[in-house]
Amino acid sequence: MRPDGRQADELRPISLTPHAAPYAEGSVLIALGNTRVLCTATVEESLPRWMEQEGREGGWITAEYAMLPRATQTRTPRTNWQSSRSQEIRRLIGRSLRAAFDLSLLGRRSITVDADVLQADGGTRTAAITGGYVAVALALRPLIAAEEIPAEVFRSPLAAVSVGVVDGVPMLDLCYAEDLHAEVDMNVVMDAQGRIVEIQGTAEGAPFSRATHERLLDLAWSGIQRLLAAQRKVLEE
Repeated sequence: MRPDGRQADELRPISLTPHAAPYAEGSVLIALGNTRVLCTATVEESLPRWMEQEGREGGWITAEYAMLPRATQTRTPRTNWQSSRSQEIRRLIGRSLRAAFDLSLLGRRSITVDADVLQADGGTRTAAITGGYVAVALALRPLIAAEEIPAEVFRSPLAAVSVGVVDGVPMLDLCYAEDLHAEVDMNVVMDAQGRIVEIQGTAEGAPFSRATHERLLDLAWSGIQRLLAAQRKVLEE
């Protein structure tokens, strides 16, 4: 039995609350069980300096990631916001979201996604990607409506989820207690066609087999389809 009573292939309860930060061009509060991440998207009519210097065409999407001091059971100092872990996660979020949109159609615009973890119980980076997609989609809608960019800027929706092996059992969407003791820990990002955008996986102890890897990917895809459905629902509403 899992700590919260779920089946091995069951997602935690998910909710997506759009416009949670009304000053941002796009925003959503995503909750997965006890994990809560506020994702905001800021649109700027400029490019990063490095793109200007290289003469790059098109736009850019990047991300920032931070965990609020009391997002965890003990206080995390604010100085940890620029830790190597935070830097690695922000790069993952940025890479993932850039795969979902055609940057060449953005024009000379930059979109910054800020993912602020309000409460952490595992899966914060995957929740940031899933929520970040919705925030960017909401931010682009007015530009599409004003015919400043074409609707084809959307490539494919995407979402992310964690999977792992705990006590020999492959499981979907690990909470912190499960992640802490997992024998295999993996984060998977996929688009709506089931294509893999990124996989981060490791054996915490003994190596794992290809069969286990395939089983975890199947679990991830089943969860991602449900996350994509939740995204569609909130964007349609």
